[in-house]
Parts: sequence; C-alpha cells; structure tokens
Amino acid sequence: MSGFSTRAVRASAHGPTVRQRSTAVPIFQTATFAASDSDELADVILGRVPGFAYSRIDNPTTAALAAAVAELEGAEAGAAFASGMAAIHATLLSLVSAGDRVVASATGYGTTRALLTGTFGRLGVNVVFVDVTDHAAVAEALAGAPTRVLYAETISNPTIVVADHGRLAGLAHEQGATYVVDNTFASPAGCRPIEWGADLVVESATKYIGGHSDTTVGVVAGREAAIEAIRLVAVDTGATAAPLNAFLALRGIATLGVRVERQSRTASALGRRFEGAPGVLRVLHPSLPSHPQLEVADRLLELPGAMLALELDGGREAGRAFIDAVEIPERTASLGSVHTMVVHPPSTTHRQLDAAALADAGIAPGLLRVSAGLEDVDDLEADFAAGLAAARRAAGAARERRTPVATTS
Repeated sequence: MSGFSTRAVRASAHGPTVRQRSTAVPIFQTATFAASDSDELADVILGRVPGFAYSRIDNPTTAALAAAVAELEGAEAGAAFASGMAAIHATLLSLVSAGDRVVASATGYGTTRALLTGTFGRLGVNVVFVDVTDHAAVAEALAGAPTRVLYAETISNPTIVVADHGRLAGLAHEQGATYVVDNTFASPAGCRPIEWGADLVVESATKYIGGHSDTTVGVVAGREAAIEAIRLVAVDTGATAAPLNAFLALRGIATLGVRVERQSRTASALGRRFEGAPGVLRVLHPSLPSHPQLEVADRLLELPGAMLALELDGGREAGRAFIDAVEIPERTASLGSVHTMVVHPPSTTHRQLDAAALADAGIAPGLLRVSAGLEDVDDLEADFAAGLAAARRAAGAARERRTPVATTS
C-alpha cells in the first residue's frame, strides 16, 4: 500500500462519477487536466485533438462562456478573457502590427482611447479618431491611407452616440478594413452587430452579461479563423478568464434579456422625466425624440439600453453635488449591474483625458453617466430630483463665488 501522503494527494483529486446532466455549467476550478498518456497530452496541447491540458490555454467553464456568447451574438466562435480591456487588447493585437493604421470613434471609452494612443502608439500603430456619425468623414479617414481596423461602439461611453453598423461595416469593407465593435452598452439583448456586418464584437461581460457586479470578464465573438488568432494572443499574454468568473457570467446570461428590458424602461422613464428640468442642459438616451441618432437607434436597437447621460448646468461642482446627494445609487464605478450607478466621466472613466481631449470626445464638465438598475423607477425619480436640487444649489454657490463684489470709494 502507498504511503499516507501519496494516498492523500491522489484521493483529493478523485472526482465523482456523474451520469446525470447538470443544469448549470460546473466550475472547473483546476489549473491542469490529466491525459491518459504522453501522446494524448501532446495532441491536446498542440490542438490536434479536442480537450484541455492547462487552464491558461483553455478551460471547460470559460469555453462554455465563450460558446454561449458566440451563440447570443450570432457568431461562429468566441473567446473569454480576464476583463473587457483584455478582450479589446487581444482583439486589436491579433489584427495590427507596427506601421498599421486604426480609425476609431472619437467618442468612446477613455481606457480604450488610452490603449490605442498609448500602448499601441508606442508599438508604432497609427490611430486616427473620427466622428463615426459623419459617414463622409469616416470614408475620408479610411481612404486616407491603408487601414487595418475601424473601431466603434454601438452606444458610446459616455456620450450615448449610436453607431450605424450597417453603414460603417460597408465603409470599412470597401477599404479592406476589419470592423470591430464594442457592444458593451447595448449587450446582445439590445443589439447584435454581427447581424449588421461587424466582423468582431467585444463586450465587457463584467457589465450586462454578468449583471451583478460580482465578476470581471471580457468576451469577443466573430468568425472562427479570427477568433483562433485572438486565442493565440490570449495564450501568449495570459489574459485568460478564471473559471469562477466565467461561471458567474454564465449565470448572468440566463436573466440578461429580462434585466436589460426592465433597465431600458427605467432609463427611458428617467430620461423623459428629467429632460428640460431646471439645471439639466440636456439628456441623452436612444429612446428620446431629441436624440441625434434616433432614426439609427430605432432601426438598430431592439432595446434602447439602460445607459443615459445627464449634462448639468454648473459643471464639475454640480456633478459632484448630485452624486453626493443621491441615496439610492452606490458611489462606485462601472455599470450594467442590478443597482443604479451614477459616475462623473471626466474624473472617473475618462480621467486620462485632458480638457482638450474631453471636449474632442464631446464630454462636458457637468456630464453624468447613469446606469439604470432594477430599483423602482418612482424611487429613482424622487432621488434624482433631490440630487438635481443639490446640484442647482452648488451651481448657484459657485457662480456667486466667481462674481466680483462691487466696492465703493
């Protein structure tokens, strides 16, 4: 008989035999998988036969998430990553090399912009930012020099610009460029860009797909050949999603449709309630008749989404006062959760940008980004009204401080 420690090590790895199908994908919380012999191990590692060897390369739980998202997006294949930014990084790195050119939306997530200009810029990738709603400008930018990628967001973060995927995909393909879309704000419940011609779709599954602020995951979906190239980047860079995080994202998928439908209704109601309210310069939500891309949104989006933006009179002081006064939203970053979140993009999501870059991205000093949750809309409306009252007081006090005091001689 073997010694105790040998038996203990072997006994701890003996899993049960399960003949019934589980109704949830199991968490394969393991770094390694054993093969029957050395030939099988080599075949699995080299991809000659299907299977698993090492979770940095692939894992059954993360593979299940990738397949589920690909099905939702209407794609051939998918891949899962440690975060949305990891998915964006791997996707772009699979497509561009030094000297290549990317045309990207001027209105978009600040960290994506920083990745393009910083990390990829240092690697010799040329980046041109353009207003993706100006199709003539997009066509001119694409034709200006050979371009590898056109990059856009379905609904931009945080200015709620809606991209016309059909037009943009056509413009990209006319110039031989790959059209890559960040679909995080819409989620597959609201839009499936591949159905409109996109080549690759990335999502921060941390947001609506996961939906509960308890996991950090990114996903990408597209044609099998393109996804395989992205997977190779993940293997080399180690940005693989952890099995537990993939499991939590799979759990969120089951309720994605009902959550986004309810949250979209709430966001639309908040937009209607506060558009034109004292102290509110403008409200941006794809369901509002005032939205600049209403026609595109009506055609493209099955749900208008749970994200809206409020631009407050009074700039940063008003925005800070609003966030400090409301009681229902957590004072936290991120979006897409069951609870409502309000953030000030110039000091959070787009903190990397200076004043000129913020203006170029259409982000005003008083812009607030709202992610509507699942709370009762009446409670949110009352809370937001109190926040706006505090914002107006702060704006008035700031104006008084800036007004010169008259003196007598």
